[in-house]
Amino acid sequence: MDAQFRLQQVNVRALAVFKDIEPLIDRDFSEITRLLWSKSVSDRIIQKFRHTLKTGESYQAPEFNEKRRDIGDMQIYEWQIQRVTLPSGEHAVVAFFNDITERKKAEIVRRRLEVLTASNQKLELEIVHRKAVEAALRQSEQQQGELLAQSRAMQEQLRQLSRQVLEAQENERKRISLELHDVIAQTLTGINIRLGTLKQAAGLNTKDFARNIARTQRLVEKSVHIVHRFARELRPAVLDDLGLIPALHAYLKSFMADTGIRVSLQVFAGIERADAALRTVLYRVAQEALTNVSRHAHASHVTVSIEQRPQDLCMKITDDGQAFDVEHALQSGKRLGLLGMRERLEMVGGSFSITSVTGQGTTIEARLPLHKTRVRPPKRPVKPRT
Repeated sequence: MDAQFRLQQVNVRALAVFKDIEPLIDRDFSEITRLLWSKSVSDRIIQKFRHTLKTGESYQAPEFNEKRRDIGDMQIYEWQIQRVTLPSGEHAVVAFFNDITERKKAEIVRRRLEVLTASNQKLELEIVHRKAVEAALRQSEQQQGELLAQSRAMQEQLRQLSRQVLEAQENERKRISLELHDVIAQTLTGINIRLGTLKQAAGLNTKDFARNIARTQRLVEKSVHIVHRFARELRPAVLDDLGLIPALHAYLKSFMADTGIRVSLQVFAGIERADAALRTVLYRVAQEALTNVSRHAHASHVTVSIEQRPQDLCMKITDDGQAFDVEHALQSGKRLGLLGMRERLEMVGGSFSITSVTGQGTTIEARLPLHKTRVRPPKRPVKPRT
């Protein structure tokens, strides 16, 4: 918008928002805004734009969630406005916005999956109740057989449902990660390269123009970093491409940078010969355990180790933070992270235990029998990789 608050330029991506408004270019932006949103909403938007045009103070809205008047749908945007100086010397306002409606819908799906997981816990309690009924009805062999069969069927249903929930979560994470990495990140990188070219081509223009281009590049670089970090948290590509050890190294590096908690990793190289599903389970258990440490433990140091024992494969995660009541946390059903770790391990035939002692911190052990892990013995001894 120019100094007279008239719309002068709209790029192709943004044009879809104003597709039903004619005329568009050279029209007062106040009129355009009132066609899209209610009066109260449009008045707030216009006030922000005029304030930026007058003072030069930038404005950024992390989430804008309002119903459109022209299409009747609720749409969600991240947007910001900045003042620029035109070659003529007049001030103008540029608005950048990103449609995050689909991302928010994906978050709703994720929350529904969490609700489904909580329902699984209720179903497990129901199974425990039915087992108690079986003990009271042992006088009748026929009744005992029928209740036993029902209990087994429900246990199988619980295992199947838990497996489906975890598989659905993993597939959804992988799909979103690939979409973010292959589409959004590449698009932002292309924009950044294009802006660099424009900066070189505009060498003869004013310093303000170059400064605006540089500022925009920094915004794009920040967006690329956020997208990559989001993709790594959902489903790290390095886990599929390079293996468990590089994936853990990358995650721990990011974890230490974000939390300031020091983490030591010790793992034997032969783990990379394990089954892919097993390596995914170990990665998710480590990820969930470290998330709990950062949220609740107030720890300063964590040790993560994976070793092969004579009878099993063991991953141990130890922190020096605050202890907690393990039995209460597991029975209350509120610590879904702990329950999720146990479900993942049991799904591949493993076991899960927690030891938490005041003054000594907390240790989580994930154990998998060797006959379940499919780790092929190396041809020669391999030193632990640290």
